[in-house]
Amino acid sequence: MNTITRKRVLGGAALVGVAGLLLSACAAAPEDDTDAPESVDYLACAVSDEGSWNDKSFNQAAYEGLTKAKDELGVEIADAESNSEEDFEPNLTAMVDAGCDVTFAVGFNFSINDVIFNFADANADSKFVWIDGWNQGQTNLKPIAYSMNQSSFLAGYLAAAYSESKVIGTYGGMQIDAVTDFMTGYYNGAKYYEVQTGTPVEVLGWDPAAATGDFVGDFANTGLAKSISQGQLAAGADVIFPVAGSLFTATAEAIREGGTSAVFLGVDKDIAVTQPELADLVLTSVEKRMTQAVFDVIEDLSSGGEFTTDAYVGTLENDGTALSDFGDFDSKVSDDIKAALDEIKAGIIDGSIDPLTTPSA
Repeated sequence: MNTITRKRVLGGAALVGVAGLLLSACAAAPEDDTDAPESVDYLACAVSDEGSWNDKSFNQAAYEGLTKAKDELGVEIADAESNSEEDFEPNLTAMVDAGCDVTFAVGFNFSINDVIFNFADANADSKFVWIDGWNQGQTNLKPIAYSMNQSSFLAGYLAAAYSESKVIGTYGGMQIDAVTDFMTGYYNGAKYYEVQTGTPVEVLGWDPAAATGDFVGDFANTGLAKSISQGQLAAGADVIFPVAGSLFTATAEAIREGGTSAVFLGVDKDIAVTQPELADLVLTSVEKRMTQAVFDVIEDLSSGGEFTTDAYVGTLENDGTALSDFGDFDSKVSDDIKAALDEIKAGIIDGSIDPLTTPSA
């Protein structure tokens, strides 16, 4: 183990890189430091789930909050990528050993075997922020959560309105609350369109009443994700909503190979922007704006704010979640549909529309 002012952990196969006082390996040093912020004696750290920081989705959005804080606030950063669930605890340990002032754990899966709860309890002097998490009485664990059913309800309405076949699909990486929250909102939004217009809409891949649907079982199996997508396309779906991290690429491949006019919806980030080669297939994306949440927490704490266990909850109202711009499809989404989406958004914000309730005629 090397020590450079703060401990900088280099050992362990699971640990890909710890930045410490050095610039992160994922960002090049600027040639001109004229606009660089004054260095702040604060070390903000993050541990990914089993996806990489470059997954174009969930992990990347969180990591960009870390680098945004480094670039704009002058804090130091450190990070560790996890290749499997077995890496979570050793990577968290590496962050504690590095002397992190706060460590972000990225993803619902840190709940597996209660790893985040047990680790927080065992390291009471360290502070943790858990994205897509909750608290079970820990005094050093702050959750960041999102009401993804809200923006997904808008996505379901949009998908139903855009669809020519009136058959739309969805599938998830794993059947966990952080995934099914998207899928339930999507289903209910499509059914809201059905009730409002009197046009039947079939939703493949998820039935919230029965809690059954199509799931890959992880966020890495591109073959199964492609097979699920092909099955939904064969069943008539012309809009698919993969809630499975970067596995949307498998859906895009299935659409291109099938030679259909189908489209898909991105998750977490604006996929049409992060992967422009897919922009012609991305109707919109359901954004979980983790970058800003991570930045906001670091900004508050590094400037002397008090650490609390109060949850940050991203909603439509606080812009913590939203639909992306329609990009290449803007001209194909009518003004009437855009107006309806604005009305629905307002209804969700004022409470007159519940995105977790399936509408009925």
